Amino acid sequence: MNPLDTERLFLSCPYPVKQDGDEYTFRTDNDIVYSIDFKEESTFSPIPAYWFDLTNLSHKASPNDPKVRETVIRVIVEFFRVNPDIMLYMCDSANDQQAQRNRLFLRWFMGAEQSKLFFIKTALIVDEGIENFIAIIVPRQHPYLEEIISRFDAEIALFQTNKPL
Repeated sequence: MNPLDTERLFLSCPYPVKQDGDEYTFRTDNDIVYSIDFKEESTFSPIPAYWFDLTNLSHKASPNDPKVRETVIRVIVEFFRVNPDIMLYMCDSANDQQAQRNRLFLRWFMGAEQSKLFFIKTALIVDEGIENFIAIIVPRQHPYLEEIISRFDAEIALFQTNKPL
């Protein structure tokens, strides 16, 4: 993965973002520290794909803070500026709040500008009785967009049926 431009993020985000090893972190006005991480996924090889992971490192309740949303969106946009690849996201299932987290992420990400630039699709999979929401985000201009979405659908179908393709 190409590293994000931390100077650009530091200057453009409502909460300054810094690089901490392989992670990007920021602290809110409510003293909550978030970490953003991208982990490589081989499913779509040879097209690079990365799991997006947003973690509340403080483990405190997070109030509705529009600056968190804006910071996260700007990090994602910066990711795609330097990595015109595939991003995957799975909502954390802690406290059985994954459906709520999925709705929040979609509301955050589906702003008018993001909808023009990116294709996003979510899917529900059930693993050992636990509902998991997975999303794929791809730049709308990606030359293999249709193939990527077909592959995502096939992977979801495979997982849902637990049968090999």
